[in-house]
Amino acid sequence: MDGNGRWAERQGKARSEGHIEGVSRVKDITTACVELGVRYLSLYTFSEENWNRPASEVAALMGLMFKSIKKEYDTLMSNGVRFRVLGNRQKLSPALLAAIGELEKATEKNEKMDMLIMLSYSGKWDILQACRKLVASGKSDIDYSDIDNALVTAGIPDPELVIRSSGEKRISNYMLWQCAYSEFVFTDTLWPDFRKENLLAALEEYTKRDRRFGKIK
Repeated sequence: MDGNGRWAERQGKARSEGHIEGVSRVKDITTACVELGVRYLSLYTFSEENWNRPASEVAALMGLMFKSIKKEYDTLMSNGVRFRVLGNRQKLSPALLAAIGELEKATEKNEKMDMLIMLSYSGKWDILQACRKLVASGKSDIDYSDIDNALVTAGIPDPELVIRSSGEKRISNYMLWQCAYSEFVFTDTLWPDFRKENLLAALEEYTKRDRRFGKIK
């Protein structure tokens, strides 16, 4: 979900206002995905690298995350959405961790869609923590499924489609293992301007892709 800061700058607003507008798009796109029958929606909310941003912006983002969790209970429950946070939780505040835990517990039986909030996440970190977990278990004969099951996304299907907003054309350390055969759609639209019609356009583009997974169709 890229482009919040640039959107705010173009509007002559503070970067924090761009992030606030971006949260509104999360609600709209989540509802649209439920309507369209999407089973898993992952949202790259805050990367491990984002901790290197100015402390004031990091604090604002964490505060916004906390407020959003408190506000979105009704939306998640009415849409049958299970809320899950995946990433390195060691850097998160006790208050935020408590709020996350409460919402995960409250929505754990919802079955229409899983919303995966990738928070303090990076693909390299995920692979590293999986390797450390396997080493600690004493396992030496490691195969692909072992790594799959040690990642924070264990039990979740690999992404079929990755959509990146704001015109950037890179993966930015996102689900490096899981995206091995994902399809990518890049759009110039900044995330605060991303609407249901942009989502539908990306899904339409996806339907035109030939998914061979290295094989001959």
